[in-house]
Amino acid sequence: MNLSVLYRGPLASCNYDCPYCPFAKRRDSPAQLRADRAGLRRFVDWVVRNPDDDRISVLFTPWGEGLTRSWYREAMVELSRLDQVDRVAIQTNLAGRVEWLADADRRSVALWATYHPDQVRRATFLGRCERLRELGVRYSVGVVGLPAHLDEARALRAALPDEVYLWVNAADGLHYTAAEEADWTAIDPLFGYSVRPHPSAGAPCRAGESVISVRGDGEVRRCHFVDTPLGNLYDGSYRPALGPRPCPNAACDCHIGYVHLRTLPLYEVFAGGVLERIPAPGAAGARWGVPAGALR
Repeated sequence: MNLSVLYRGPLASCNYDCPYCPFAKRRDSPAQLRADRAGLRRFVDWVVRNPDDDRISVLFTPWGEGLTRSWYREAMVELSRLDQVDRVAIQTNLAGRVEWLADADRRSVALWATYHPDQVRRATFLGRCERLRELGVRYSVGVVGLPAHLDEARALRAALPDEVYLWVNAADGLHYTAAEEADWTAIDPLFGYSVRPHPSAGAPCRAGESVISVRGDGEVRRCHFVDTPLGNLYDGSYRPALGPRPCPNAACDCHIGYVHLRTLPLYEVFAGGVLERIPAPGAAGARWGVPAGALR
């Protein structure tokens, strides 16, 4: 089968101190870092062995910043070169140099990068984006839709190549007026999906069927937002639990969750780039391939 894995180890430290993030400037202890490194190595070894002969796609979703740690960079390169891996991507603030990606297979590696205007100069961030382009690495860029970020988001959109998708995440707890929603939608035509929660109770979802969430100890859940374990990755006990099942939550308001809902057309919108949040080219609707009528 084609199996997508969202991996999140114990790493929870970050080099940025964004006020809206609970992990800002948090420092992991040496023991926590060793545990994270060992857990990631165990996961990579599992993918290398690929005991069920699946086609594997991986999105690393660390609480903190992974690419400042050598073991995440090494894992990205190693996984990208495996024949059984279709995609390996990571959520990152793009704070570090990207030259290491020259060793990765650019057909499978990708980055989901977030721009934090109060943490890094726009020119510095854009320079790293340009280097990704030179290296031939696929990437998306996004911002949190805070009022203070609007002008920077507009400037970023103007500076990025047209083919680079700039997504906007609605800020937690913030109500957007119709005018404010229109401002952000002018930057990200898909903002309508982020700005309001999606009713999901009883809705069919790929999570738990062809998409799983894996923790550092190998414990498998259907997604990051449903806490019921399905088993463990390393003893294979999760495998019999895979299958279609309705969502038990009332609503889903995070992209890495609702993108997998079968009630939304987002697998068509992001065909070929679901994990790295890169819309498909060539469909009708917008420059990034948003199908006509998809937004509502």
